[in-house]
Amino acid sequence: MRMAVLNTLLSHWRRHPLQLVSLMMGLALATALWSGVQAINAEARNSYDQAAAVLGQDQLSRLQGLDGREIAVPEYIALRRAGWQVTPVIEGEFRIEGQNLQILGIDPLTAPPQANAPALASGQVDLTTFISGDGILLIAPETALNITNEGLPPLVLSADVAPGIAIGDISTVQRLLGSGGLSYLLVANTQPAGLAPLSSLTDLVLTPATTQSDIAQLTDSFHLNLTAFGLLAFAVGLFIVQAAIGLAFEQRRPTFRTLRALGVPLGRLIGLLAIELGILAALSGTIGIMLGYGIAAALLPGVAGTLRGLYGANISGQLSFDATWALSALGIAMIGAALAGVQALWRVANMPLLAPAQPRAWALASARSMQRQGGLALVLLALGGALAVFGGSLASGFACLAAFLIGAALLLPSVLQITLHLVSKTGKTALFEWIFADTRQQVPGLSLALMALLLALSANIGVSTMVGSFRNTFTGWLDQRLASEIYVTARNEVEAAEITAYLIPRVQAILPIWSVETRISNLPVEIFGIVDHPTYRENWPLIVQGPDVWDRLAQGDGILINEQMFRRQGLSLGDLVDLGQGWTLRVLAVYSDYGNPAGQVIVSDAELSARYPLVPILRMAVRIDPAQVPALVTELRDVFDLPDQNVVNQQEIKGFSLEVFEQTFLVTGALNILTLGVAGFAMLTSLLSLAAMRLPQLAPVWALGLTRAQLAWIELIRTVVLAAMTWAISIPVGLGLAWVLLAIVNVEAFGWRLPMQVFPADWLRLGVYAGIAAVFAAAWPVLKLSRLPPSDLLKVFANER
Repeated sequence: MRMAVLNTLLSHWRRHPLQLVSLMMGLALATALWSGVQAINAEARNSYDQAAAVLGQDQLSRLQGLDGREIAVPEYIALRRAGWQVTPVIEGEFRIEGQNLQILGIDPLTAPPQANAPALASGQVDLTTFISGDGILLIAPETALNITNEGLPPLVLSADVAPGIAIGDISTVQRLLGSGGLSYLLVANTQPAGLAPLSSLTDLVLTPATTQSDIAQLTDSFHLNLTAFGLLAFAVGLFIVQAAIGLAFEQRRPTFRTLRALGVPLGRLIGLLAIELGILAALSGTIGIMLGYGIAAALLPGVAGTLRGLYGANISGQLSFDATWALSALGIAMIGAALAGVQALWRVANMPLLAPAQPRAWALASARSMQRQGGLALVLLALGGALAVFGGSLASGFACLAAFLIGAALLLPSVLQITLHLVSKTGKTALFEWIFADTRQQVPGLSLALMALLLALSANIGVSTMVGSFRNTFTGWLDQRLASEIYVTARNEVEAAEITAYLIPRVQAILPIWSVETRISNLPVEIFGIVDHPTYRENWPLIVQGPDVWDRLAQGDGILINEQMFRRQGLSLGDLVDLGQGWTLRVLAVYSDYGNPAGQVIVSDAELSARYPLVPILRMAVRIDPAQVPALVTELRDVFDLPDQNVVNQQEIKGFSLEVFEQTFLVTGALNILTLGVAGFAMLTSLLSLAAMRLPQLAPVWALGLTRAQLAWIELIRTVVLAAMTWAISIPVGLGLAWVLLAIVNVEAFGWRLPMQVFPADWLRLGVYAGIAAVFAAAWPVLKLSRLPPSDLLKVFANER
């Protein structure tokens, strides 16, 4: 009996294949966008783990210079002679073809097993080849695709090397980087007994191994934002599923009554309906996972560029299949189908057995249901407002977004009904009043599709407002920060001194750029030293400041901190900050530092020199007449044989920074387009599903004299009007979303706040897209209506409706 009942239920889909396609595609698209985002996040985190494990850094402690200085070779030799099992590592960046390649130099003869390069440990590369002659570099295959070996030793491909990293013998890397010192020493986990304490042998700082890299911690907020976008896209797709399930259950009400009258227990009927949903969800989820893999593969290069530009993180540009995210995507597809079908199952459970068998129009909703939905919407909007005012975390920011968006979506049908009612009162003809009265009747049936469209449009407006505000602010900020005309990087201290001597008679000013890395409140922070010069006084972008900032900074009386550090550590002007080694200074001002996730401190050049006298100063900003920039750049490259990347002018840096910026939001733009496409599909499926149920409303008007072509045009205009009204409502919703992103989420996630700007031209463009989506969604149903045989319309009058 169970199989007979299940076959009866499944026969509905054979008779209505369009509904089946609508349900499965809706769930598949929702799952695809969610699983695609999860696949991207999983690939990125795998890359972080792989990078953290390079040379066993997730298992081995390291010794570093207290002031960020390089370690001299005699210091390393002294520790080895004292019996300590340490191995040297030299680390640096080599810029080639516009990309930074991180190069690590190791000593394979002293390295513990955890620190050996994978290709060496597995015997893929001969040790003699690795250390002799010009040496070789071990590099990931995907990294090798993006560079040439011009200026590099032979490259050997190894799949075990993290993306963006090359590993060579320490002598090979020292030659490439032009450095004679060591970056740090790795300490073996097992040491001989009876060794003298490290504190008695050296002033190097012992840093324990960490299981999570700083990059992974810094990018958590980016991945959380991406996950939130994936959930939004999933929610939009879920509206399609709920609409299809609701329509199917409504059309099968007579079937359910018949089965119940034939003796099928209610529990068994509900159980079989749940099994039916589970089968459809499993099939749809599987299709969605395959689509999601394709979406992730297409978007991953953009994400890799984003993370590389924003955080300096190198992640794999090639997607690998991971059963974890695939199973989680299948699970959320099942959960989504359950959420979409729970209301329909509840209605079946509460359907009176002897209720009249006359079918009612699914498009109509009871006034009481609409009131409950509106009441819930107001509660959610109030909750969102409370979270915006009193919430103080990233989680509360996303909760505020969710409450605000869901509340606005639930309120949409009521707003549309009220607006249409007010407009209908202005009509002076019966046709005008009928059109708007009939449109009001269609709102409940189209409400899910319109809510999906509202979410998609609001997300587009909100994200584009955030991106546009960021772009304008970022461009102006670059003009302030990059005030110098030329930026030069020497390869070593001797060359830096020679370049400085060469430049002094030829330029207006030379401003050293140097810094040391430290940790404050267990967060990475860079301390920069600057000289007292009008360039900083006239151009540096301060957002909060006390009196006589620059004079007091020059006197060593305080520090400037970036906005990220200011917000994350809850500092105020005048607060004391411990910079380490008993060095404590007051906060004089706060400056904007967009795009930098880490903390930053500026002190006077003299103060930093006194504390860190051994740190080399290799970078410098040069002030010169702009007209002389090209000639001086050419001279420096020719006289000192400097690589192109070591002498760059202001415009090149701005161009590179803006390119990184555009790459940063490439992914969100693609997700915006996909979400809008899903919303358009929701409208199409809803209109197609309602087309057959519309005949009782259209037949009498046709009988009164309207042609099928006129009815088709009215249906098309009605759909566009509803889309236009939804677009108009989406503008304030989208602006509210942008405010939450800029004022709450962005501050909690990245540590800076941007001034909000509006872009009406983008709204109009999006309105055109919404209209086009509505036209395409309505085109097929309208075409079917215009070609509908008159006999089908006449049949309406032959049946009791």
